[in-house]
Amino acid sequence: MTDEIAAGRARWQQRYDAATKRDADFTTLSGVEVEPVYGPRPGETVEGFERIGWPGEFPFTRGLYATGYRTRPWTIRQFAGFGNAQQTNERYRMILAEGGGGLSVAFDMPTLMGRDSDDPRSLGEVGHCGVAIDSAADMETLFSGIDLGAVTTSMTISGPAVPVFCMYLVAAERAGVDPGILDGTLQTDIFKEYIAQKEWLFPPQPHLRLIGDLMAYCAAEIPRYKPISVSGYHIREAGSTAAQELAFTLADGFAYVELGLARGLDVNVFAPGLSFFFDAHVDFFEEIAKFRAARRIWARWLRDVYGATSEKAQWLRFHTQTAGVSLTAQQPDNNIVRTAIEALSAVLGGTNSLHTNALDEVLALPSERAAGIALRTQQVIMEETGVTNVVDPLGGSWYVEALTDEMERQAEEIFARIRSMGDGTMTSGILRGIEDGWFMSEIAEAAFVYQTALEKGSKKIVGVNTLTSNDDDELEILRISHEVEREQRRVLGERRTGRDEAAVQAALQRMLDAARTDENMIPPMLDAARAEATLGEICDALRGEWGAYTEPPRF
Repeated sequence: MTDEIAAGRARWQQRYDAATKRDADFTTLSGVEVEPVYGPRPGETVEGFERIGWPGEFPFTRGLYATGYRTRPWTIRQFAGFGNAQQTNERYRMILAEGGGGLSVAFDMPTLMGRDSDDPRSLGEVGHCGVAIDSAADMETLFSGIDLGAVTTSMTISGPAVPVFCMYLVAAERAGVDPGILDGTLQTDIFKEYIAQKEWLFPPQPHLRLIGDLMAYCAAEIPRYKPISVSGYHIREAGSTAAQELAFTLADGFAYVELGLARGLDVNVFAPGLSFFFDAHVDFFEEIAKFRAARRIWARWLRDVYGATSEKAQWLRFHTQTAGVSLTAQQPDNNIVRTAIEALSAVLGGTNSLHTNALDEVLALPSERAAGIALRTQQVIMEETGVTNVVDPLGGSWYVEALTDEMERQAEEIFARIRSMGDGTMTSGILRGIEDGWFMSEIAEAAFVYQTALEKGSKKIVGVNTLTSNDDDELEILRISHEVEREQRRVLGERRTGRDEAAVQAALQRMLDAARTDENMIPPMLDAARAEATLGEICDALRGEWGAYTEPPRF
């Protein structure tokens, strides 16, 4: 084992030396030089060290890159969207001007449900929990003046993700940007909708058809773009434990790998297009262990179960958002502290990009001031704390390594249970678990246990069940005017009047023709977006073809 450890350090050193590093001062505040990585001393034996390893080397417990953040820090990707496209564009420009490195789009509820702003069911919801997007013209406005070829963009949407992505590609085309160079992530993860968030459009199989088409299209045409961001965030926000979030999320990811393989795609080509989205909750060390275990599990399963031979196909790259569910309406300034702790856990866990929640998000969409504080929280961590100087600085900690092993153990137990519910594949087990309500019941039980602990006082939340007060300052929160909805509906009506209706209907029909064969649906859907077919028109046409999904009754 001693020889293996020494050989591993030599391999790490070779990778580190070959990599480009930032021009930065890698010393402590007192001027002490720090090493880029720490591990066993020469001649020291560490039992089970192959499970910990060196950064940039299988099983990637300690990170994907030999240099960690010494090459470049994580991407600051602040989640934002409210009102109409013009208002959100102004917020994006502020984020980028203040040092944000990427954009993350929050959509309003009608958009998330594949409905137009003038749909009667959209009344009162337009622009309130995110930005309203009805057509490719809105996408143009959303990113006006922003070089889509130079910024990475994440879009948090699943049910109508594919048509929304087509509108994004059209916006890039109209801005003169080659869609083939676009970089970013699209959530697209429909499994987590059935499991936790409940924003689906169709039954599972048609959704998986669209996702498979998108995977194939991006692998061939947009190689840098990640068409699926597998989301554990919403699972955790629904009340799951950290281990459940980890296991349900990775199980969903394995199912998408099985989908790609069933399509005949090369796992080494399409697997790098899968990324992940995790919650960073307030239990500091548990979250760090969760992130480290996630990388290790994913690498091992991709190599040993699904046959991935390239390192990039074995990499688990993930975005993190601090826990919205941990924010409190009582003493809301405390939310700044919670968010900073959660963000630090994500960084120490090796996140690739990060969103920090605003202190007022428990009450409304973030105000500009609160959004600025959230952005500065990341920047203080990045520039002042020294945590970017060392790769996986907690690696080798008895506590952290034991927690990492425990997270992996619990996740493997859950994987075995899921597979046993189906025919042995992860996909069949997930589909059965969704139909039987198993995922919902597991999350509900975890949420009940935690709520009971809060009510008994064995778990504490400052300002809620301990150290309470009645003198909280009232916050000025962002309010969306009803004028936004009226204006959005007016503009949408004008666009419908001004477009070539025959071209729209012909494009929608070509899309439906493709849906009835095994033709890839992305090209005809792109043509529909180019013709200014609306999101609701595209989704309603597919609902007419495939039907809408209704959860089975639970007794």
